[in-house]
Amino acid sequence: MAHTPRSSDHRDYQRVPRVVTAMARDEAHGASVAPHHHERAQLLYATEGLMRVQTDAGVWILPPRRALWIPPGVVHHWSSLSKVTMRTIYVEANAAKAYGDNCRVIEVSPLLRELILALLDEPIEYPLPGRGEHLAMLILSELAAAETVPIAIPWPRDRRLVAVCTAIMADPGSSRNIEQWADEVGASARTLIRLFPKETGLHYRQWVQQVHLAEAFGRLAQGHSVGAIAAALGYASPSAFSAMFRRILGKTPQHYLTEWRSPLTLHPA
Repeated sequence: MAHTPRSSDHRDYQRVPRVVTAMARDEAHGASVAPHHHERAQLLYATEGLMRVQTDAGVWILPPRRALWIPPGVVHHWSSLSKVTMRTIYVEANAAKAYGDNCRVIEVSPLLRELILALLDEPIEYPLPGRGEHLAMLILSELAAAETVPIAIPWPRDRRLVAVCTAIMADPGSSRNIEQWADEVGASARTLIRLFPKETGLHYRQWVQQVHLAEAFGRLAQGHSVGAIAAALGYASPSAFSAMFRRILGKTPQHYLTEWRSPLTLHPA
């Protein structure tokens, strides 16, 4: 039986009398959505494509198999870095309290992906009790078990630091050091060194490494080789880049490259 086309307007999902709702939306490369917030929490997720998401607190690059948990009321905006097939869910605010009040990147398991897709086959206001309700409860269970991926780019407020961070995001492979950035924005290197942990919670090199990790995930998802990524990000060798990657994430980039080139399945070998 054919379903009535689902709305692709997020506002139509905020007051549906269901704990979990799911929305499908496809976007072209370069699409963007202005700053906004939701009454519900959102798991911002795309089965294909790359998204960049920003709040006042940080920036995240989301490839497939990664999703961003956005608590209710958090103002955010996003843009597509490629063609995107968004398959996102909204969680009622009271139920969302169990999953934290900070934005965080989670690993989307094959099961969670399939549950989200299955819920999209149900009516927006699915019958209670019924299959949709069971899918929703399983989605909440998978969210509770989901692994948090420690990739976030904290965003500063100081205008000098914003200028530096914006330039680094635009050219993450830049070889400029903090003294050169200081000259460019009219501050001393000592001032920038002090501002980075004060404004972002990270020292300069740690912040740059988070940018490199986010950029690497995006390039890995696009099928770039580890050697090409290391060169683009200014590392002396692929092994130097891989060592940084593994030190922070506990896995090598080769692990993710192999995983993302493999077909997604509920029962991976």
